[in-house]
Parts: sequence; C-alpha cells; structure tokens
Amino acid sequence: MSSGHEQISRRKFLSCGGNVFGGVLAAGGLASSAGSQAGALPKSRAIGANERINAAVIGIRSRGQGHIKELAEIPGVTVKTICDIDQRLWPECVKLTEHVQGAPPATQFDLRRVLDDKDIDVISIATCNHWHSLATIWACQAGKHVYVEKPCSHNIYEGRKMIEAARRYDRLVQVGFQTRSTPQARQAIQLLHDGIIGDIYMARGLCFKPRKSFGRADDGPVPPGVHYDLWLGPASWRPFNEKRFHYNWHWHWDTGNGDIGNSGVHQLDVALWGLKRKDHPRKIRSFGGYFVFTDCSQETPNTQTAVYEYADGTILQFEVRGLYTNQEVPIDGPLRGARNFFYGTKGWMAMRGGRWKTFFGRENTPGPSCETMKPHQTPGSIPPGEGTHMKNFIHSVRSGKRQHLTSEIEQGRNASVLAHLANISYRLGRDLVFDGRSEKFIGDNEADRMLTRDYRRPYVVPENV
Repeated sequence: MSSGHEQISRRKFLSCGGNVFGGVLAAGGLASSAGSQAGALPKSRAIGANERINAAVIGIRSRGQGHIKELAEIPGVTVKTICDIDQRLWPECVKLTEHVQGAPPATQFDLRRVLDDKDIDVISIATCNHWHSLATIWACQAGKHVYVEKPCSHNIYEGRKMIEAARRYDRLVQVGFQTRSTPQARQAIQLLHDGIIGDIYMARGLCFKPRKSFGRADDGPVPPGVHYDLWLGPASWRPFNEKRFHYNWHWHWDTGNGDIGNSGVHQLDVALWGLKRKDHPRKIRSFGGYFVFTDCSQETPNTQTAVYEYADGTILQFEVRGLYTNQEVPIDGPLRGARNFFYGTKGWMAMRGGRWKTFFGRENTPGPSCETMKPHQTPGSIPPGEGTHMKNFIHSVRSGKRQHLTSEIEQGRNASVLAHLANISYRLGRDLVFDGRSEKFIGDNEADRMLTRDYRRPYVVPENV
C-alpha cells in the first residue's frame, strides 16, 4: 500500500486541479473540474417516494449495457449520463439508452466529472475490477448511492474501505450478486436456514466456464478515443496491449481476479448465504494452474480448486473448470454454467440460479424442488422492490433503508474476500491461516502484503476515507 502522504480524497484531488503531486496526469486531459471545496462534505438531497432518480452508468461494455437497460426501464429513473474511458463505445450506448427511455444521455470519459454533477443521485459501476473500490469510495464522498458489480473490490483491504466510506457518508451500496434478489433462490436459502436438509456441514460451488485462448499480441499504440491512463487508474503503468484490455483484463492480476473472482464469486456468495456465514474462514488452501494453451498471455488459472475451513469445522469447497468437464449436477441446463451444493445431516440440495432440488437419505430420495413449490409459499422469499436486483437497489434508495438491500456492501464484500483469499494461496503456493477479526494472516508477512497493492498515484485507495 502506498505511504500515508500519497493518500488523498477525491474532493481534495479535485480542489487542487488534479495536480496535487506536482506532476501532470498522463495523456487524456484528465484534470477534472475543481468545483468541490477541500474538506467540504457533499450534501445529498433526500429522494421522495415518487421523485425522479437520475442515474449514471460507469463502464458501458457488456454488463454496463445491462445496467443501462435495467435502470432506464424502472419507472421514475433516468439514465442521465453514461461514462467510459473508450469513447468508441459511446454511439451505440447512446442509441441504446435513447431507445429504452426516449431521451439520450450525456457522455463523459472521466468519472470524476460525473461525480461533480449534483443532479445525479445514483451511480452504477461496471468497470474493470481494479476500479470498483475507488469509484465506489469517491461516489460515496460525492453523496451518491452506489450499485457496484462483483467482486466489489480488487483486494481485501479495499473492501474494508468501501464499508467505511458507505458508513461515514451514510450511502447505500449494493453489490451485484443478483441471485440474492431472485425469489426462487431466496426460497431455497430460506428452506436451508429452516433446516430442510438438517444441519449443514459443507457447501460446494462450481464455476464451469470453458474458455478459449485469447492469444498474445505485441504492445502497441493506444487507440484513438481511449483514455488509457485513466483506464489503468490504480494499476501499475505498462504499455497498452489489446490482450490486456477489453474483457481480457479479467485474466491479469493487475486488473482482474481470474474466474473465481469473475463468475465464480457469485457461487461463493450463494455458498456463504446458505451457510449463514458472516465470518471469514480460518484456513485456506488453493491450487491449480493454466493448462492446455501455450499461446496465451493469461496469468490467472483456468483450473483452480479452493478449500476453506471455518473455526467450527464447516467446510466450503470451490472449483473453477475453464476447460472440458462433465455436468456434475442433477439440474436441467447447459453444461456451461455455475452451480451450488449444500450437504446436511438429512440430505442435500443442488442449486443453479433460481432452480433447486433436494434429495434425502442414502437412496437420494427426491424432495421439494423449485418445480413443486411456489416462491410465495416461503415467507421472505419475495425481496423488497420485487423484480430485479437493480429494482431492489432503487427501491432501497427510495425507502432510505439499508436493510432493504439484498446484497449490502458489508454482506456482499464477504464473497469477494473468499476469492481474494483463494488467489493469495494459489499465487503463494501454500496453505494459509487467516485471522478474521484483524483480517491479517497469522505469521505470514508475505501473504499480508497481498491484502492490498502498490497504488499508482494519484489513484490511491486511502487509509482514511
């Protein structure tokens, strides 16, 4: 982590014209307007139950386009601004937004200028993983409520700072674990908590996503319209390479967290949910590798197994299979996908999204399933703001009640921690023992250094948010 004199809030950064370190931000004209006063806390307006909410979407490729559609389709919500460092993406997303809501959005490449807009109430973040935390913290400081995609952070330290920022500025922060707002999944978890399969002693999560090699490429010039320094943000400086850019950033440690922190973190969250765990595991072991392809620059594993043991002996197992594999789950659906298992003293449950089945005894006798029960038959299976995860977020912003969020930052952060713990064990090649209270490893300074990163100034996640 960078030293204390490098840590600076977004407000102070802006008030100094973006040049507080005596240097000039690299290419792209990144100096933001200096409208904020140093030390002045933002004043966010109260949002009435029927008042229009103005939203901005940060990151507009793939998942960000989903955010645009989900927000614009909610009555009383306007996508006022779309923001992305790649201006080549703007025309398509302007058309998409206008098609859905009947009016085009403003466009911006620098998220700091978006946060300066006092008319914007909520921010949704679908950037690369390494930007999730700093963007969230800055948004909270600017008085915005936040919906941030998974994993909520790029490392363990950042997630703690996100919680602190949400609390200090009294902002609602929802993490993009969409299964939490699915009535059928909520029904299954409630049944687990009610003891349908007895006492649960183990959970498993699977991420089956066969992926091809994306190859290698030489470093090259930054494409016109791409603000590369801002894209790098907290990450170390390196020349532009298309194989490290759009989507492929998932497979490089500086910007992504591999598939366990990409698709797999959804199933880690479901596992924690079913186990009712709010604590961190005591012991962690993760191993695997990158197999088959020799023509690829990928750094993260395409095959990974992680085993977590909690203080009471409960086991959580997780597996990434990025190559060829069997189905391994008795639920209809394509081979490609991600699933969960829960094992109890009476039987077991298999889940895939909102689909679930139970089996009992040595004969695996079929029990209740999503096909035999309606969600409304289980109390609490319908989330506040019934519908999508984004609708739950907007409903919670209108109510002003943190408890209405189905994946509030403190809860949503825990699954991200699991992904980070597994990756630290994998990268170090050894078992780890973790103190969940201090969020430090026991007797392992090398592992402790991987709880955070060396931030590139001025994009520093500060100690004091």
